[in-house]
Amino acid sequence: MSIINIALKILEIMGPMTTMKLQKLTYYAQAHSLATTGLSLFPEDFEAWKNGPVSLELFKRHRGRLIISSSSLLLTMNERAVMLKESQIEIIKTVCNKLGGLSGDELSERTHKEMPWIQARTGVPENKGSEEIISKQSIHDYYVKHPIV
Repeated sequence: MSIINIALKILEIMGPMTTMKLQKLTYYAQAHSLATTGLSLFPEDFEAWKNGPVSLELFKRHRGRLIISSSSLLLTMNERAVMLKESQIEIIKTVCNKLGGLSGDELSERTHKEMPWIQARTGVPENKGSEEIISKQSIHDYYVKHPIV
């Protein structure tokens, strides 16, 4: 299981979207899973970029594009073989239902008000990039107390 599988499911549910929105919905799917089950949906981390949490692995797949669809997210043979559990699909659907109506910019603004991103960017100037990791523990701890849904 990788972030690519989760991103693909989000795109299948929601249809084409901006890459910023996809990044933020995958972040919130991970956050909701960590907060409600204590388990990660995928092992990849998010970095505290200027525009909010970004997975470098997912970024590499959509670099240079503004809009992405499920058909344009190229999968490896191993990624194609992955089957999500029903409980994982429910987490993704819940996040899409709750936050899917927001734009990428609105989701980015939301992350900027939440402690995991704020803490990871401590000491980083507002207009500078950052590769600081947003820890899964900080994501878990914050969203247990501040549920997404």
